Amino acid sequence: MAVSNIRYGAGVTKEVGMDLQNMGAKKVCLMTDRNLAQLPPVQTVLDSLVRSNISFQVYDGVRVEPTDGSFMDAIEFAKKGAFDAYVAVGGGSTMDTCKAANLYASSPRSEFLDYVNAPIGKGKPVTVPLKPLIAVPTTSGTGSETTGVAIFDYERLKVKTGIASRAIKPTLGLVDPLHTLHMPCQVVANSGFDVLCHALESYTAIPYNMRSPCPSNPIQRPAYQGSNPISDIWAVHALRIVAKYLKRAVRNPEDLEARSSMHLASAFAGIGFGNAGVHLCHGMSYPISGLVKTYKAKEYNVDHPLVPHGLSVVLTSPAVFTFTAQMFPERHLETAEILGADTRTARTQDAGPVLADTLRQFLFDLNVDDGLSALGYSKDDIPSLVKGTLPQERVTKLAPRAQSEEDLSALFEASMKLY
Repeated sequence: MAVSNIRYGAGVTKEVGMDLQNMGAKKVCLMTDRNLAQLPPVQTVLDSLVRSNISFQVYDGVRVEPTDGSFMDAIEFAKKGAFDAYVAVGGGSTMDTCKAANLYASSPRSEFLDYVNAPIGKGKPVTVPLKPLIAVPTTSGTGSETTGVAIFDYERLKVKTGIASRAIKPTLGLVDPLHTLHMPCQVVANSGFDVLCHALESYTAIPYNMRSPCPSNPIQRPAYQGSNPISDIWAVHALRIVAKYLKRAVRNPEDLEARSSMHLASAFAGIGFGNAGVHLCHGMSYPISGLVKTYKAKEYNVDHPLVPHGLSVVLTSPAVFTFTAQMFPERHLETAEILGADTRTARTQDAGPVLADTLRQFLFDLNVDDGLSALGYSKDDIPSLVKGTLPQERVTKLAPRAQSEEDLSALFEASMKLY
C-alpha cells in the first residue's frame, strides 16, 4: 500500500508555508490554472508563502484535461526554475501536471516517453529522487493528492494515457474543505462521478492474487494491483459517502457538510484505487474525452472542446457493470444496495441490471447528459473509440472479465443512450 501523507481540516491550507519552511525549501514552484489563479484557494497559498518568507514562482499555464504539449510546457518551466519543492493548487489536471514537471525536472536526461505507460511509452521504473510536492486539491474527484498517477491526452494518437509510479505521488496532500465552496455545481457533479467510479471499479477489479504474471522484481510491481482487502475498505466507505452526500453537494453550494464529505470521499477513494486500480469505465473514458469534437461542458471556463473526466467515466458505467457483474455478482449487488437499491429479492444473475438501473437513476436525478450521443458521438465513431481503448491495458486488464473488441463495441453502443 502506497499513500501520500494527508492532512485534513478547514483552513489547513494556511500551513503550507510553514510546511515548506520545515522542509528547508528555498525556491518553490506553485502550479495552478488561469481560472484558479484568481480565486481564494491560490490566494491563501500565496499569503502563506509570503508569511513564511518562501521564495516562489507561479506557473498558471496548466490546461484543464492536460496534453503532452501542456505537460512539456510545465516541464520546461520546472527545468529552468531549478526548484527544490512544488505546490500544486487545483484539481487533477494541476496535480498531475505538477507530478510530471517534478519527475522530468528531476530526471533531465530522460525522453518524455521513457516514463509514459506502455504500450504508448516505455513505462520505465522511476529510479531518480524527486523533490517534495505538496498537493492542495480544490475539486472533490480525482484523489490525485494520494496517488502516483498523472494522466494526459497524447495528442498524436488522440488518446489519454499517463505515467504511473509510486515515486511521483505527492509528499503531502492538504485536504481543505473550504476550497470546495468555490466549485460550480457541474464541476461538483462531474468530479463526484469520478469518486463514484473510482470506488466501484476498484471494488470490482480482479482480485490482487489473481493478477498475473507476478513481477520478476518488486520495482516492476504496478501501482494498480487489483482489488485487495485494504483498498476494499476505502472503496466501500467512499461509496457510502457518495450515496449520502453527492446529490446534496451538487444541489446546494452552501452545504458545507456535504461538500466537505465529498472532499474526504475523494481522498478515501484515491487511497483505494491508487493501490487497487480502476478498469473499464476508466479505460473506455480515455478515448471518449480524447476524441471529443465540439462538446463543451457546462460551467467549465475553457477555450477548447472538453468532456470532463468524471463525465466521460460515468456514462459507460451502466453498460460496464452489466458486463462485469457475472464475475463477482455479490460485490455488484452490495454496491447497488449502498447506492439505494432494494436488493432483498434480487438473485445473483440480476446483479448487473440491478446495479445498472441504480446508476441510471442516480445520473438521471442529477440531469446528466443522455449517453455518448449527447456528447456528439454516433455508431460511426465506435471503431475509433474501441481503437482508443485497446492501448489502456494498464486498466482494462484489471476488469474482472476479459473483453474482446466486439465486447468493447457492444459496451460503447449500449452507452450511446442511457435513459
